[in-house]
Amino acid sequence: MTTTFGSAKWQGRIWDGEGAISTNSGALTDYPYGFGSRLEDKPGSNPEELIGAAHAACFTMTLSRILGEAELIVEHTETKAEVTLEKQGDGFAITSVHLTLLAKIPGADNAMFAKLAGLAKVNCPVSKLFNTKITLEATLL
Repeated sequence: MTTTFGSAKWQGRIWDGEGAISTNSGALTDYPYGFGSRLEDKPGSNPEELIGAAHAACFTMTLSRILGEAELIVEHTETKAEVTLEKQGDGFAITSVHLTLLAKIPGADNAMFAKLAGLAKVNCPVSKLFNTKITLEATLL
């Protein structure tokens, strides 16, 4: 078992306040986030893009493990996780995540690739965290 953390600071109101996020590793240290970077086109990060990056990384690592168990080695993969935030009632909800995977895996055929990518989607620890629809589009190069 492993435990790590991310942290967030905030001051002010939701619409014009300011926040900063940090990670245990130091990859992010007091990186700005706020309403403007979440729902407008202003600099900074937001929870949805961080969730997307975490999901893409987790899925890709899980896929690498599953491919290794099938005695296949990844030459190259790229995963994008599009996280949709929608207004629902008086608030907002993440309603879906769409994973787009491009992969070059010598020795893999399309059927095997689709099956193994699907296994990675459902077995990725971050996928298991979400209570939302997660779709996958996987392309073998």
